[in-house]
Amino acid sequence: MNRFIDENKDNWRRLEDLLGMLSGSGLRGLSKMEVREFGELYRRAAADLAIARAETRDPKVINYLNSLVVRAHGRIYRAEGGAVGIFKTYFRRDLPAAFRTVLPFSAFAFFLFMFFVVAAFVLAFRDPEFTNLLGLADVETMAASNNRWWLSLNEANQVGSSAILTNNIRVAFLAFGLGAFFGIGTIYVLVYNALHIGGVLGTCYRVDPNFGAGLANFMVAHGVVELLCIFVAAGAGMSIGYAILVPGDLTRAEALKKRGVEAARIVIGIALFLFVAGVIEGFISPSDLPVPAKIATGVLTGTLMLLYLGFVGLKPESEIAAN
Repeated sequence: MNRFIDENKDNWRRLEDLLGMLSGSGLRGLSKMEVREFGELYRRAAADLAIARAETRDPKVINYLNSLVVRAHGRIYRAEGGAVGIFKTYFRRDLPAAFRTVLPFSAFAFFLFMFFVVAAFVLAFRDPEFTNLLGLADVETMAASNNRWWLSLNEANQVGSSAILTNNIRVAFLAFGLGAFFGIGTIYVLVYNALHIGGVLGTCYRVDPNFGAGLANFMVAHGVVELLCIFVAAGAGMSIGYAILVPGDLTRAEALKKRGVEAARIVIGIALFLFVAGVIEGFISPSDLPVPAKIATGVLTGTLMLLYLGFVGLKPESEIAAN
C-alpha cells in the first residue's frame, strides 16, 4: 500500500493543483498543455481508483481517489447548457465511445449472423424440405402465386412503418436483453433471425428468381441500417454476458455496472437509428423508386452510421472539453 501511494501521490497532487486552478469557466482556465496534462492525470487517477478497489481495499485511499476522480470528471464532462448540453454530449461522445467498446462483440455478431444467413439461403434454395423445416411453407405459397406482400405497405405507409418499427426495436432489445444469460440468449436471437431471413430469400429465389429479386430490392434501402442496429445491440448484450463471466480486475458487480452503463447508452441510440430504418422501410422501400436509388439509400445510410459511430468523439476527451 505504501509503495502504491508513493509511486502515484505526485500525480494525485498535481491533479489537485490543476483542479484548484479551475474556475466556473471550466477547463478554459488552463493552457492547452495543462488541459492535456489534466486529461492524462484524470485517466491515471481513474485507473488508480480501479486498482485500489481491486487490490488494496483501503477505504481511505479509495474514498480519496473516488473524490478526486469525481471532481475531475465533473470538470471534463460537465453538461453545458443543461438538457441541451447532455444531449450534445451524448451524441458527440457517449454513444460513439460506447459503440467502440463493444465493437469486437458486434463484429462477432455480424460474422455469426452472416454465416447462418448464407447457410439458410443455400439450403432453402436447394432443398424445399429445409423451407418446411423452418416453417416457411406460406412464403413458398406466396412466391408461387406472385403475392408481393411488401407492396401493401404503399397503401398505408404510416401504419406499416409503425408496425415495422415496433418489430425492429423488439428484435434489437431481445438481442440486447438476453445477453445477460452469458450471451447465449443473444446468440439464439441472432441465429433465429438469420435462419429466417436467409430461408425466406432462398425460398423466394428458388420458386421465382424475379420474385426473390423483388424482395431483395425491397429490403436493401432499410436493411443495412436495420441489421447494423441489431449487430450493435447484440454486441452490447454479449458484452454484458462477458462481463459476468470475465470481470477482469473488477468485481462482477462493478464490471456489470460498467458494461451496463455503456450498453444502456447504446440501446437508446439504437432505438433512434431503428426509427430512421422504420421510416425508410415504410416510405421508401415499397415505393416505385428505381432500384439503384434504393441501393444508394441503403449504402449511404449504413456508411454514415458507421462513420458516425466509428470516428465521432475520437478527439482526446480533454481537448473536447476545452473547446
